[in-house]
Amino acid sequence: MNLDNASALVTGGASGLGLATVTALVDRGVPTTIVDLPSSAGAEVAEKLGDLASFSPADVRDADAVDAALDVATSKAPLRALVHCAGRGGTVRLVNKDGSAGDYDLYKEIVDINLVGTFNVLRLAAARMAANEPVDGERGVCVLTASVAAWEGQIGQIPYASAKAGVVGMTLVAARDLSRAKIRVCSLAPGIFDTPILARFSDEIRDGLAAQVPHPARLGRPEEFASTALHVIDNAMLNGETIRLDGAIRMSPR
Repeated sequence: MNLDNASALVTGGASGLGLATVTALVDRGVPTTIVDLPSSAGAEVAEKLGDLASFSPADVRDADAVDAALDVATSKAPLRALVHCAGRGGTVRLVNKDGSAGDYDLYKEIVDINLVGTFNVLRLAAARMAANEPVDGERGVCVLTASVAAWEGQIGQIPYASAKAGVVGMTLVAARDLSRAKIRVCSLAPGIFDTPILARFSDEIRDGLAAQVPHPARLGRPEEFASTALHVIDNAMLNGETIRLDGAIRMSPR
């Protein structure tokens, strides 16, 4: 997808994988709208990155707020790239240590944010892209974020793994659905990346996680996710695919 005279939108863009992607797009000269929660550092990030970056607060499940963010993006230039990174984790066991059943409400919330939120952003962004004039035979490209947990979810990850498996299942169907509009859809499935979520853990735990990666035996760098997302945007033959970005890791049960 040629991003000359185009805009991009990145959800979860205030930190981690999303921030690295926003930075890469801005460095390329693409006007980019950051979508993140009102409580995030999105406004500060946009100010730091300069005039090409804008912040529009939204919960990805909120159709009106996402539409408002899309208005911001399209006010800069036609929206031709979406990178959807927003999501959350959380631990739910089917049976707790005290014998009680797992937390149903937390399960629903995690699936709602990671899977239903993905559908909401994808449908609204695709509707904007479908109105674009084609450039080199394309109107837009959407890059979603799955996870290796879609295949190897660990104990306690059942809501997150369920949601990310849903994103994997969504990818090919969405690509086929949007092919008539000349919009591509791919997903990236990162393994263990050095994001603010892992920053809370001790060096010992982080080193242990890094040692599980066969090669390179380290945590993934957010910039590596961003460069892969931009490659998907650039490469018109990438469509309907979920790409593992994990250093060949296969997660253990716990």
